[in-house]
This record gives sequence, structure tokens and C-alpha cells, in this order.
Amino acid sequence: MAEHSREKSFTPVVTGEPEYGSDVIAAAIREQGFPYICLNPGASYRHLHDSLVNYLGNENPKILLCMHEEHAVSICQGWAKIMDRPLAAAVHSNVGLMHASMAIFDAWCDRTPVVIFGATGPIDATQRRPWIEWIHCTLDQGGLVRNFTKWDDMPASPEAAVESIRRATMLASARPSGPTYVNFDIGLQEKKLDSVPKLHDIRRFAAPADPEPPRAELEKAIALLANAKKPFIFSGRVSRSEEGWADRVKLAEMLGAVVLAHVKSPCSFPTTHPLFIGETGWKLSKPVLKHLKDADVVINLDWLDIGGTLNQAFPPGTESPPIISVSNDFQTHRGWNMDYMALPAVDVNIPTVPETAVARLIEGLAGKRAPARTYERRRLIPDAPKSATGPISLMDLARVFAIETQEMKVSLASRPLGWPNNANELEHPHDYLGHNGGGGVGSGPSIAIGVALALRDLQSERLPVAILGDGDFTMGMNCLWTAAHEKIPLLMIIANNHSYFNDEHHQGDVARSRGRPASNAWVGQRLEDPVPDLLSIARGQGIEGEGPIKDMADLPAALRRGFEKVRAGQPWVIDVHVPPEYARDPLFELAE
Repeated sequence: MAEHSREKSFTPVVTGEPEYGSDVIAAAIREQGFPYICLNPGASYRHLHDSLVNYLGNENPKILLCMHEEHAVSICQGWAKIMDRPLAAAVHSNVGLMHASMAIFDAWCDRTPVVIFGATGPIDATQRRPWIEWIHCTLDQGGLVRNFTKWDDMPASPEAAVESIRRATMLASARPSGPTYVNFDIGLQEKKLDSVPKLHDIRRFAAPADPEPPRAELEKAIALLANAKKPFIFSGRVSRSEEGWADRVKLAEMLGAVVLAHVKSPCSFPTTHPLFIGETGWKLSKPVLKHLKDADVVINLDWLDIGGTLNQAFPPGTESPPIISVSNDFQTHRGWNMDYMALPAVDVNIPTVPETAVARLIEGLAGKRAPARTYERRRLIPDAPKSATGPISLMDLARVFAIETQEMKVSLASRPLGWPNNANELEHPHDYLGHNGGGGVGSGPSIAIGVALALRDLQSERLPVAILGDGDFTMGMNCLWTAAHEKIPLLMIIANNHSYFNDEHHQGDVARSRGRPASNAWVGQRLEDPVPDLLSIARGQGIEGEGPIKDMADLPAALRRGFEKVRAGQPWVIDVHVPPEYARDPLFELAE
């Protein structure tokens, strides 16, 4: 039998007046300006799929075919991490929504905008096909994800569907951002129109602007900061705005404030600035704690778990310096999940986003502080690894990566667990895009594809790189087909320790606490005997690469070859074998 040709012809279509409910829905999706809709196909929205292809012509949005609904939503999350606006995903019925639910939770915890469209078999039971449309009908499908979406709806008419799409996009975009979900009954999609709905102009449904700080709270903050000698800034969840980045630097310099960043959040302050005292995880180091305890005013810029972090330095019942808190994250809090974390004790509460508050603080402090001093940039260039040959530690990988990229513009889509703090020079909002939000292992590759896609859309000169754990890669590996199919340039470096190593720590701790052998912590954790062939996995999805890289002597050249492949427009994978360990020490000690 002759092999089918890979080249498929597309019959051009002409968009005229909508004829079906799904045409109206497709047009409403287009008017939001989504360049893509990421989806895994499903019969529940077959009519919408037809309208996207044969009514809109597969343009604006273009279908981005994914092999799993979780990847569809995660690619949207990665794209939004760069663009600060939502992308659209479509998921099939209740089963597709359940597949997608982990990625939706990641986006929720990450406060990232995504608009998700779903569908169900006929709500009218008399119209259901035997068996399949019974199991794919759910009376309250949005209830599956309602606790970790900002809003959901199931409109019952074409006009209501347009309003739902407009509301879903507006609410996803408004900060604190997050995912929204709209479910379309198949009967609505296939409905033949009697007339074309009359609609308001789409320009009248923009997302609301971020609120201005309350005057009284702003004045309290300005009064505290006007005379502060040792301010401390927690730089947390912020936008990718270059203007906002510059304002944070300006405020820190006006105040002479030291600045701390969180490893889970996208970069928010230049790591090369002398006022930057480092990245941190949940536990503050002794040098950072000293800075915090010495502070006379503390500013929270929407920090992850500001309450839990402050309690490390100022336990309940003890004195603390005045705390100025800038966050409107409380607007999304609910009881189902505790992603709001500890309730912080604060003295000035400014309920808006950091960019707006920082701009007003700068205006209010003008003339009330001495002129800002000039700060010279410092370089974070590590020494070469101690040995040019031999096994590669995770710290070695971080060192070589930092050395090889020191003159490059790189966008880090992810870094693996155990990556050393202060290991990367970050000088732009796109230099590091943070964690997945909800801890969903397997999301790293698809989020990275979304990041790389957005950088390609921006025609950015930045090189997209994801440094992934092997567990994250293997759980999410079939998203690589989408990168290959769409020719999305992205370098994936796998820090391959052949283990679910975070859980080895947990098992070791449990065994020690019970007087049992911690040496057995590896059982049920190691990806060995056989060792998964990660390059074969990648090649099976259409992506080339090299590895395993096991010797330090081979690492620098392998990285350079990978950079060149991505510059040439290819996705590329490098499998680097490292021992099961974490880099416990930072690459640079910045908090002195």
C-alpha cells in the first residue's frame, strides 16, 4: 500500500454571514484576537471545529493541535506568561475537561489568564446518541473546575454565547488573572440561525483597568518610606511590563532598599543590581533573615505566601517593622484550596497590583527623598567547574550553562527542582518565567512550548530554553509533537537524575524519624533498569537532539550545538545525566 502523503491540501473558504450557532461562537472567539486555539479534537465540539476550519478558514485563531488536553491548556499558560494576555484552548466534554483539570489548576495558582472552551453532548436527552453522548453529558460540567477558575458558564443561545465569551476573556484578563471556562451544548452549536444576532461593538468590552491605590493608604505608605533608612522589598508576582520593571528598579534606588525575589515567580528585578540580595525558596537564609530583621519598613509586592515568609523573621506575638502590602490577590480567594496561604499581619494595605502602586509611590516620594545614587551593574559569572572531566553535578550544569550564556539573551521557561539559587543573570522580564504554579509534574515541556511560541510571535531575539527534570519531561513528553509540527524553536535541557528525587527526600525523612533504614529511600523512586531513552522519546515525536551527556568534557560543546540548532529554528533536546541530588548552596551568595 502506498504511503499517504504528508502534504494535505486545504480548500479555501470564504467567510460570509454566520449560518449556525457554532459560526457565531467561532466569530466571537475570533473577535477576541486569539492568534491560536490549542486543542485536542473531540466530538462534543465537532460543530465548532467545523466553524473554526470551514467558516473562519483556520485563521485567527489557527488550530494548534495537541495530543492531550493538559498540554493544550499548559501551552496557553506558557504563552500568557510572555504576553500578559490570554490564549484560547478547547477541551472535549467532561473527559477532556478532567484531563485538562491539572493544567487549569496550575494556571489558577500561577494567576495566569487562559480562556477554555468546552462542550457537552445534548442536554436534551431525547437528542443523545446511544451510550457515548450519555456518558459525555454532565449537568454541571463547569462544577468540575469551578473551585479553580475565575468564572464559568453554559450559555443557551448564540447571543448568550457571545456574551459569555466576552465576559470570560475580560475576567481572565483582569488581575489577579486566571482561567475561565465556557461550555457549549452541542444543540446550541448545531442550531441553524433564523437571523444574524445583533451585537454591541467588541471595543466596549475591554478588561477594566487596575484600580488606583486608596489615597489614605497611599499617603501612609509614602510617610513611612519618606524617612526609611533600611527598607526591604519582597518582589513577587508582577507583569512582564518593561515599564513596571524599570519602576521597581527606580523605587528601590530611590529608597536604597534591598530586594528579594522568589524562585517560583517569574523574574521581577535584575539579579545583577547591587540592591538585589538574591532568590529564595520557602525558607529564608540567615543572611536574608538578617536583612529582613534589620529593616525599618517592609514592602510586599504580591509575594507568594507573604504571611508565612514574614513569620519566619517576626513570629506571632513579636514586634515587626511596619509592613506595606501591595496585592489584590484576595479577590480570588475561596475555601476549596489554600493557595492563598498564611494570612499576613500588615500595617498598610494597598489593594491593587504592584505596577500601579509602585508608580504612585514614586510620584509621591519625589522631593521627599535624597536623589537616588547611581548603581553599577555587577556580573554573575561563575568560575569554571573544578574538574573539566568526569561526572556532571547539578551545580556543574548550572555553572556551565551560566558561562555559556553570559553574552546571550536567553528566556528560561523553567528550572528543575534543586537548581541552585542566584545561578542566572536575569535582566529583563522575559529572562525567567517562573514555576508552573500548582506543582503539576508534566507541565514543564508544554508551558515551555507556549513560551517559545510567544517569543516567536514577538519575533524576539531571545533564545527559549527549558531546563527540565526527567520526570517532568517523561510525563509531558507527547506535547513535543506540537512543537515539531509547528516548528517552534525551543531548547529543552533535561537534568536527568533517573529518579523522582524529591520523594526520595520525603521517604528518607520518614524512615529516619521511625528509626528505619533511610538507605532504602530509592525504592519505588528510581527510573532505572531500564533507564528510559529520552532521546528516542523525543525522536518519536519528531524532535532531534543529543545525549546522554555524561562527562563534563562533552557538556559545553553540546550546549553550544543546542543553541545553534534553536537559532536555526529547530526544537532540540539535550539529555544530561546528573546524580540524584539537589544543589543546596546558591551559586552566588548575594545577601551579605
